[in-house]
Amino acid sequence: MSPQPSPYRPRHGSAQPASAPPAHMPKEGMAAASALMAAGTLVSRVLGFIRTALLAVAIGSTTVIADVFEKANSIPNIIYLLLAGGMFNVVLVPQLIKAAKQPDRGADYTSRLLTLTVLVLAGFTVLITLAAYPIISVLTLDWSPEMLTLGTAFALWTLPQIFFYGLYAVTGQVLNANARFGWYMWAPVLNNLIAIGVIVSFIWTFSAHSAGGDQLAEWTTQQTIWLAAGHTAGIVAQALLLLWPLSKLGIKLRPKFGLRGMGLRQTGTVAGWTLLTMLIGNVANLLYLRLISGATAAREQMGAEGARVPGEYAANVAELIAILPHSVFVLSIATVMFNQLSHSMHEGDTPRARELINEGLRIFAIPVTFCMAAVLVLSGPLGRIFSGAGEDAHLAGAAIGQLLVILALGMPFRSAAFYLLRAFYAAEDAKTPMWVFTTAAVVGLSTAYGAALVVENQHVPYLVVGVFSGLHLLQYVICHVLVVRRWGSFDMPGVLAAYTRSGFAAAAAGAVGAGALWLLGGYSFGFAWNSIFTAIISCAVTGTVMAVVFVAALRAMKVREFSQFMEPLSRRVPALKRLAG
Repeated sequence: MSPQPSPYRPRHGSAQPASAPPAHMPKEGMAAASALMAAGTLVSRVLGFIRTALLAVAIGSTTVIADVFEKANSIPNIIYLLLAGGMFNVVLVPQLIKAAKQPDRGADYTSRLLTLTVLVLAGFTVLITLAAYPIISVLTLDWSPEMLTLGTAFALWTLPQIFFYGLYAVTGQVLNANARFGWYMWAPVLNNLIAIGVIVSFIWTFSAHSAGGDQLAEWTTQQTIWLAAGHTAGIVAQALLLLWPLSKLGIKLRPKFGLRGMGLRQTGTVAGWTLLTMLIGNVANLLYLRLISGATAAREQMGAEGARVPGEYAANVAELIAILPHSVFVLSIATVMFNQLSHSMHEGDTPRARELINEGLRIFAIPVTFCMAAVLVLSGPLGRIFSGAGEDAHLAGAAIGQLLVILALGMPFRSAAFYLLRAFYAAEDAKTPMWVFTTAAVVGLSTAYGAALVVENQHVPYLVVGVFSGLHLLQYVICHVLVVRRWGSFDMPGVLAAYTRSGFAAAAAGAVGAGALWLLGGYSFGFAWNSIFTAIISCAVTGTVMAVVFVAALRAMKVREFSQFMEPLSRRVPALKRLAG
C-alpha cells in the first residue's frame, strides 16, 4: 500500500550524497531495532497485565466502581482514535517518513505536523472535556444519577489523556522516521510503572476492595482524584518522555503554521478507505460497550449476587486475554508473510499469492488451536487472576472465565479472517476490507441491540461477547468467498487438514490439562481459586503440561506445519531445532 507522492518539497539544501546512510534507517540494523521494539512491547504487555490485576485488587472487577472507572479511562483512547488517530497515522505519518529522507531531514514538515498536532488535539481535548457529562450519559445504558456523576468526575480527570495520546503517537512516529525506534515502544513501560505505583499506593492508603458495603456511597473525591489523575499522569509521562529524544535528533523544530505540504489533499484511495474503516470500527466499539454498561446498572439491584455479573471491566479483561495469542503469534507471522504477499501481488504472481495464503492459514493452526484449548481449559483460573482479592473474587473470576470461553470459540476465525483481509491490503485494496467491516458492524450491532430488547441487562455482556465470536466467523466466510472469487482456490482442504491434525493434538493436550487442573481444584473452587498467586501457579503448571503433550502429539503425528511454525524461532534459538523434529 503506497500513498500518493508527497507534495512536500524542501525549501533549502541539496540531496544527500549517495554514500550517506538513509536518515530513516537504524545504524545498528533493522534486526537489532526490531529486537529492541519487541522487547519493549513484551515488557509493556507484562506490566499491563500486572496493572490490570492490581486494579482488580484495588476496586474489584465486577463492581460498580470498576466499571465506571473502566468506562472513563477507556474513552480517551477510543475518542483519540476516532477523531484524530486515523488522520495522523494513516495520512500524515507516511508523508513524515518521506520528509525524513529530505536534505533538511523533514524539519519543515515535522514542525508543521507537531504544530498541527498540538493545536488540533488541544482544541479537541478542551471541547470533549467540557462535554464530559453528556458523553458519559450517551455512552452508558440505564445508569443511575449517582453513577453518571461519578463517571463524569472520573472523566474530567481522564479525558485530558486525549491530548497526550496524540502527542505520544505523533512524536513517536517522528522518532521512528528518524530511526529512533526504541523510545516509542519503551515509553509505555514508564506509563505502566506509574500506573502500578498509583494503584499500589491507592491500596496502601485506602485498602483493597472487599465484598460488602455500598461501594458507590462510600467512595470519596480523594479516591477519584488519586485513581483517575494518577492514570492520566502515566499517559502524560509517556508522551513527555519522547520530547527528550526528539530534542536530540539534530533537526531544527519550531512552531510553524500552515497546511501547505501536509499531504491532506493527496491521502490516496487506500488511506481514505482505511480511515473510513477505522471510523466504523471505533464507533461500533463504543456502541457495543454502551450495551455492556447496562449490566453495571443491573448489578446494583442484585446485592451480593451482583458479583456474578460481568461488566465493562470484565469484558475488556476477557478480550485482553483472548487477543493475546493473536497478537503474539498470528500478528507476528502475518507481518513477516505480508511482505512476501505484497511482492507476489505487485508482480501479478497469483499462484504464489495463493500458496502464501494457504501457507499462512496452515501455520496459524499450530498456535491458534493450542491457545484455544488452553483458554478453554484455563478460563476459570485466568479469570481469577484478574478478579481481585475480595471475598467474592471467585464469583468475579468465574464471570470473566465464562466470557473467555465464548471468546475462545471464535479464535480460529478471528485469525483466519485477519490474514485474508491482509491479502486485500497486499493488493492495495482497502475498499474491500472496509465493506467487510461495515457489514460486520451492521449485522453485529443490529443483532446485539435487537436481542438486548428481550435479554435482561445482566445477561447482555454474554450476548455481546457471543456476537463478537459470531462476527469472526461471519468475517471469515465473507473473506473466504471474496478471496476465492478474486484469486481462485487456495486449497482449503489442505487448510482444514492442518486444523484437524493440530486440533487432535490440542484436544489431547486439553484433556490432559483439564485432568491436571481438576487435581488442583480448578473446577471446584479449590486451590486454583484460593488467590491470585495460586491461580497463576495453577495456570503455569497446567499450561506447561498441555504444551508438552501438544508438542509430543504434533511430533508423533508428524505435522509439517509445526516445523514451519518453529523454523523462524529455530533460527534465533538453535536449541529449538530438535524440538521441531
